[in-house]
Amino acid sequence: MNKLRYLVLILLLCSSNLLFGQAWGGGADQNDLSFGFLFSYVQSHYDVVKNPNWRTPYFDTQTNDYATSFGKSISSPSSPGFAVGFLTRYRLTEHLEARVTPALLFADRKVIYTYEDESQDITKSVQTTTVDFPLQLKLKSDRIGNMRAYLIGGLKYSNSIGSKKNNGENIAPTERLLRNVKSYASYEAGFGFDIYFEFFKLSPEIKLSNSFTNMLLKEDTPYANPLSKLGLRTLMFSLYFE
Repeated sequence: MNKLRYLVLILLLCSSNLLFGQAWGGGADQNDLSFGFLFSYVQSHYDVVKNPNWRTPYFDTQTNDYATSFGKSISSPSSPGFAVGFLTRYRLTEHLEARVTPALLFADRKVIYTYEDESQDITKSVQTTTVDFPLQLKLKSDRIGNMRAYLIGGLKYSNSIGSKKNNGENIAPTERLLRNVKSYASYEAGFGFDIYFEFFKLSPEIKLSNSFTNMLLKEDTPYANPLSKLGLRTLMFSLYFE
């Protein structure tokens, strides 16, 4: 009789440990619908496509003189930024989820122009605050202990809500801005890991995002004229808390 009691006690302890282990992650995976938030570090740059005559000096019709000398190079280095947002997750199957992660992104993007007259070399910054609306599918592996790997892919619509405004006629050509279109679409792909803690799930993730459309707003300026297309390339490292 005592042995039976000990056996029952051991079974109860094992069952409670199993249930406790399954509850790790705050039970997020046990619900069809769950919510969370995210923080992201962003590195972005432009894929620069130049016009055939991009080296041609810019002629200012107001002063009847050239505002720049012949161009030597146009390049776009990686620039940092960050994003904060929210997560809404819906479970489709045991290994597939749909995910919406609206976020507010703050980023500076740069284009460097060099000329034969080195005194005219300049870096043009495009400072933007963007609202992103990604719709993604998340393909998950089997859970091993308190971790699982996943792949992510989807589409994103972005809209700029804060940027420097215009290039007025009274502004000197060399002081004019390089501007982007206000809204654009991108595709995204990446991978990450779900790490289960007792009361929440943490998901570090690395993701690439490339714009479908031309980011360049075509204007008659020394900095837009040499360009045919600007494609936005973004690398994001994110932490999701769910």
